Amino acid sequence: MSAVAQAAQDAQDAAGDAAPAVAVLLPGQGSQYPGMLRGLYGTEPVFTRVLDEVFERLGEEGARTRDDWLGDAPGVPLDDVRRAQPLLFGLDVALGTLLTSWGVRPAAYLGHSAGEYAAAVLAGIMSLDDAVDVLAARVDSLAGAPPGGMVAVAASAAQVAPRLTSQVVVAAVNAPSQVMLAGPHPDLGEVTAALTEDGTAWMPAKATTGYHSPSVAEACAATVPAYRRISLRAPHTPVVSGYTGRELVEPLVREPRFWAMQPSRPVHFGAALAHLLGPRGPLGAGPFLLVEAGPGQGLSTVARRHPAVTRGSGTVVPLSPARAGAERDRAQLAEAARRLRPAADPALLAADSPRSASPGPVASIHVRGKDPSWTPADPVRH
Repeated sequence: MSAVAQAAQDAQDAAGDAAPAVAVLLPGQGSQYPGMLRGLYGTEPVFTRVLDEVFERLGEEGARTRDDWLGDAPGVPLDDVRRAQPLLFGLDVALGTLLTSWGVRPAAYLGHSAGEYAAAVLAGIMSLDDAVDVLAARVDSLAGAPPGGMVAVAASAAQVAPRLTSQVVVAAVNAPSQVMLAGPHPDLGEVTAALTEDGTAWMPAKATTGYHSPSVAEACAATVPAYRRISLRAPHTPVVSGYTGRELVEPLVREPRFWAMQPSRPVHFGAALAHLLGPRGPLGAGPFLLVEAGPGQGLSTVARRHPAVTRGSGTVVPLSPARAGAERDRAQLAEAARRLRPAADPALLAADSPRSASPGPVASIHVRGKDPSWTPADPVRH
């Protein structure tokens, strides 16, 4: 047994039969920020390899996206659909892949908005190449949608209902008193002005498109043929959908229109999280670890308020810091690796793949005395 596998086995033995189940939370639009996770690019080989595959598959636009992400003067604003959507997808998948390369076997995935698309790749519903090809079609189509935006509102869906219109709708319900509204301009501005008059607190979200509203429905429908051209499979790991609040099962998981229309449908993240952590969810009674694999700590903040977490049944572990900074990126990842040791599966740690890269500095912190010839399994390609 290699030193890596031995260390993982020792950690698992120390945890005993109470080794926690791991669920991966994948953030979507609004979680992006300048400089996000740049400190891991070029220093974490698994993370870097996955991102490079995404950029390469996107062609010239992928190269421009990478340059805008790594540069300090982007040619296209980060919040634009042409940058936010491919970067969030790539970063989510890269962190999710890095997580499994540590020997962590997720029991479930839960994505928020675009995060569900990353979950589909990590859970084997679609291949990385297919997902990137359709992502390009999705981005091109959404770029032609009417200009709009999203706002976060400290209220329930029922409380904001009197101010909604046919175009400005509830885009997401993240918690009982935490919703997001979306729609085109100037309609969204008129609604937020009314909320201000009502004394309702709100703040703009980082989006230049009215995701999860009728304003993008036509653009989403135009991508249905692209989804019909790819292979959609049942997941090898449960995916709790933010659009249904339940685990994705057949025949829905193979339905092209379900995936194509997601950017126009409301996200029920609160209900999905409740199912994930509930008695009928894939994690069971606990203990559990909720690992946020994506930029920032937005979903971690929501998850920490859930009763199952506050009563001590589980712990939340973000892989990313809340703010940009190369040292912060690496320090947060190292801390997350340390906290995830009890969940490592030595059989996965010992796996080998000719397409995978050797572990980076964080893996060395995760398990000291590692075998330098060790290479992690590659869960992305199918």
